[in-house]
Amino acid sequence: MNIGTHGSASSEHSPAKQLRELAARFFKLESALLVAILGAMIVIFTILSPSGEFFSSGNIRSIALDTSEILVLSAGEMLIIVAAGLDLSIGSVVVFSSVVGAKTLVALSGSPAQVAQFTYPHLALGITAGVAVAVLAGLGWGLVNGLLTAKWGVPPFIVTLGTLSVAVGLAQVITGGLNVPNIPPALQNSYGSGQLFGIPWLVWTAIIVVGILWVLLELTRYGLHTYAIGASPEAARRAGINVRLHTISLYGLMGLLAGIVGVMDVARFDTASIFAHTQDNLTAITAAVIGGTSLFGGRGRMLGTVIGAFIPATLRNGFVLIGVEPFWQNVALGSVLITAVYIDQMRRRRARIA
Repeated sequence: MNIGTHGSASSEHSPAKQLRELAARFFKLESALLVAILGAMIVIFTILSPSGEFFSSGNIRSIALDTSEILVLSAGEMLIIVAAGLDLSIGSVVVFSSVVGAKTLVALSGSPAQVAQFTYPHLALGITAGVAVAVLAGLGWGLVNGLLTAKWGVPPFIVTLGTLSVAVGLAQVITGGLNVPNIPPALQNSYGSGQLFGIPWLVWTAIIVVGILWVLLELTRYGLHTYAIGASPEAARRAGINVRLHTISLYGLMGLLAGIVGVMDVARFDTASIFAHTQDNLTAITAAVIGGTSLFGGRGRMLGTVIGAFIPATLRNGFVLIGVEPFWQNVALGSVLITAVYIDQMRRRRARIA
């Protein structure tokens, strides 16, 4: 009897069964459906693009690079949405962070005359300070959003819509509406276009950031509190969770990630662009919602967000290759977002009925 019982227990906790349970947890049916949709898009664009250019190694690398920045933003946005929040300012915070970081980098790398001649006697100091300023600037904007939302009770839609305008406006004031020139090429050569094992450093950055956030969300008390706040802030309060502090930390984290993306962008393009990232908020929200995150809070998985981030990037890239006008890219992206939200609402209605 003991042997039988022991054998049954061993079978129940066998590595194969644990692996199946793990797969069922992190690769649910909806994630498989997203993979199928993404795969179908790849096949269609490969067929429609000239000489199958879409599926070339160079274009796949380009999609991965394009997705790396939006993936970092989408992962942070997902955490906020899971907690029933919203951040519309992320694109402007990326622009502001990249501008102040690039300005600091150039100013501390050498005198104006030296950097104009692409001579950087204090390159290490400039890069270190520039990266720190960019990341701290993003963190600062995130904390402003969090404080206004959590402490003063201003709706996050209004707060982040306001900081969206203020952040990009200040960036334009700082630069006079011009892109920041004279960025040291070493930053782009070593990091922006550098690779490790054939994978760009920018993609590695996205992998590391998303991995950390996945662990934070799924395997720590912080993630559990995030889900609890999204499901019911009042119930979370009664359970002893400091909802206000936690909300501030989520917006601060989002700002920090936007600062990191600002550094990634400067490194990739060797400039700080004022007019880029206007659609980052829409793209990040779309990626999270496509991936199964509920705009009403309390529901979302990192795996779905990762797959969801590749869908807008694949759409944009495929449209360019088959010659679709850029205006239609935004139409498609907005339509996908509306569809995803509608599906989420239908899912919630079925859950209430059940």
